[in-house]
Amino acid sequence: VQLQASGGGLVQPGGSLKLSCVASGSIFSTDAMGWYRQAPGLGRALIARTDGHSTGYADSVKGRFTVSRDNNENTLYLEMNSLKPEDTAVYYCYYLESNPPYQQYWGKGTLVTVSS
Repeated sequence: VQLQASGGGLVQPGGSLKLSCVASGSIFSTDAMGWYRQAPGLGRALIARTDGHSTGYADSVKGRFTVSRDNNENTLYLEMNSLKPEDTAVYYCYYLESNPPYQQYWGKGTLVTVSS
């Protein structure tokens, strides 16, 4: 599985941005996909995920970010609204197999900078 994330950039506080992550290879709609982010000086943190049944969000982004998935296009999205400076981070998409060996795959990150 290969993942290609895009859509990062510079946005003002209060603005919006939409990230995309295109997956290729052996992709199954029941496997989980999601987004982590890594802010400067901090570790990587899970912020949103989705599988064939449910979605989940970190408290820090709940109500502002929406994760969605187009299974026909093998593309994962992260719509980010009401962005804050503390959302500044490198955003990484991932794919997690739901069957053994439960391999997790990562895309290269895309930088989101929220600043005036």
